[in-house]
Amino acid sequence: MSRYDPGVHKLTPELQLRAYAAGIFPMAENRNDPGVFWVDPQVRGILPLDDFHIPRRLKKTVRSGGFEVRIDTAFDEVIRLCGGEDKVRPETWINAAIENAVIELFDMGFAHSIETWRDGRLVGGLYGIALGGAFFGESMFSRFRDASKVALVHLMARLRLCGFTLLDVQFITDHLRQFGANEIPARVYLEKLQDAMQVQGAFLTDASPSEVSAALEDLFKQSSTQTS
Repeated sequence: MSRYDPGVHKLTPELQLRAYAAGIFPMAENRNDPGVFWVDPQVRGILPLDDFHIPRRLKKTVRSGGFEVRIDTAFDEVIRLCGGEDKVRPETWINAAIENAVIELFDMGFAHSIETWRDGRLVGGLYGIALGGAFFGESMFSRFRDASKVALVHLMARLRLCGFTLLDVQFITDHLRQFGANEIPARVYLEKLQDAMQVQGAFLTDASPSEVSAALEDLFKQSSTQTS
């Protein structure tokens, strides 16, 4: 891992895109650290788009419509909550340099947020970067039971709908493992990434409700087949 000081050279969105395409990504030691370091893991966490596991209870939650799911309507707030130091999330790798660069990527159309709302309040969500046929899931947050999980299900359905081939989650957590996330060697990951860079996925923010519903049902059917 190499150290990078945004105080000397700005962490530009162009630099981030080149890094992600090469298989590396920036992190900070904590929220107050002005610098970042580049991470090149020996093993990489991915969520297979064709082998996503959805617990039966979560399917009911998604179908119930208890959450309103929006796309890209509160990106700045999502990344702020993902990187906020509070009792729920005492530590974070998202500092001001990363936050500012990712917001620029959002303005350029490369970064996106999946948001879950309840009673008009943002209660969960995630954000990531779309490049070619790859989506790099960066972080998620939840302020209500299942809020981030519902966002993840909607992300997976949308990626499948839009022709993406790779969902990179960087590191595996118990939270992600329950959905089928697994680790692959860096060599295998780079092969998948190279293939994904040849695909032009289109992260449709204006997909119709019927398209989204059909994509969700297709995902539920695939999940039932995989776990039966």
